[in-house]
Amino acid sequence: MTDAIDSDIVSLSSSPCLLTQQDPELAQLQPAAQQQTVMHSLCRVFGVRPPDGTLNGDHLLLTQLCTLFQKDVMDADTELERHQRPWSRVYLVQHGVLRLFRESPSGKVSIHHFFAEGDIAWPVFGRSRTVRNTLCLSTVTPCTLWVADFHAFRDVLRNHCEGKWARFALALTEELAELATKREFHRQTLSARERYDQMVTDYPELMARVPDFQLASWLGVVPATFSRLKKGRC
Repeated sequence: MTDAIDSDIVSLSSSPCLLTQQDPELAQLQPAAQQQTVMHSLCRVFGVRPPDGTLNGDHLLLTQLCTLFQKDVMDADTELERHQRPWSRVYLVQHGVLRLFRESPSGKVSIHHFFAEGDIAWPVFGRSRTVRNTLCLSTVTPCTLWVADFHAFRDVLRNHCEGKWARFALALTEELAELATKREFHRQTLSARERYDQMVTDYPELMARVPDFQLASWLGVVPATFSRLKKGRC
């Protein structure tokens, strides 16, 4: 009985570290098709259950949106959007981390937000879609992204039904605004040590993937202070 169970387990799954051995008994799973990958990402963004064989109105909308996205694989520290240029694209993060920031004429950087797997990044503010844009977006780690033209993306939502774009835009704008307001409140009311401890608790995955100098900017301290906080010296 035990041998039969073990045989079933081997036939269903294989350790990723063994896949390079090309053993014929290892399970070789085909990667998901492009539309399926984008569909699941959009379902998460819109709060819709993935289709289970039948398509409702939301799934038909997301199927149309899927056709707008193209896959792009990028190295770390790749510039995606730059201030004083209209931000004109939508990004779905399949793998990796992006940072949203502003940069002063002197080169000082203030990081506002990080986007990771399953997130969508787009020009939330109307000003960001013009040459008056003050926001920058770049990769932090090597990334696999799905990229679409923002105006085409918005037009599909607007044409689907009245108010669809407004509801979508409002939900994500409120989320970013709430996070920004909360972070600014913590900067004013919590010590650097308290903010650091909270970041370690709330964002352990970012602590492991984002360079310290970028985390320092996000936390609102200089790199030297961040280093002392990390070592427990203050």
